Amino acid sequence: MKAIIGLGNPEVKYRLTRHNTGFLVMDEILKAKNITLCDKFNSFFAKENDILYLLPKTYMNLSGRAVIELMNFYKLTNKDILVIYDDATIDLGIIRMRSKGSFGGHNGIKSIINCIGTNAFDRLKIGVGPIGNIPIDNYVLSNFSKEELEKILKIGKAAINLVDYWVKEGFEKTQTKFNGRIL
Repeated sequence: MKAIIGLGNPEVKYRLTRHNTGFLVMDEILKAKNITLCDKFNSFFAKENDILYLLPKTYMNLSGRAVIELMNFYKLTNKDILVIYDDATIDLGIIRMRSKGSFGGHNGIKSIINCIGTNAFDRLKIGVGPIGNIPIDNYVLSNFSKEELEKILKIGKAAINLVDYWVKEGFEKTQTKFNGRIL
């Protein structure tokens, strides 16, 4: 069993912000697969065969609470999850896959690390940068421009292949095939 987790904030006012990139990408994946979400694990949740989809409703800074609840219920290990989220240090549209690392200033990732007790879990980082000369908090909570949003939604559609590949082939092959690409 594998879990795909998109990070974001559940309120409508955050819907099109850079910090909701994980939700936006997951929305495209779920639409393409015609998957409907329900409320479970303090999240928007779906299960399709052996694949779990999770969008925590805990707000970004407490994402780990929903993730650990899902992992405990399904007896998942840190090797069974893929977390999709924004990274303001990477240019818009470029993706990076990592299998471990620090939280890099991202409070959603910090929460997950703290709750699951390890920094070793697969990540799909979606570039939303460059930041420019504004504070990071203001930047990630600002809305995408129309052109930027179109690019993120295109990434969401392309991420379907990446996620399917990760489920079947694992992290290393997926990283080799997709890392650093603009989807």
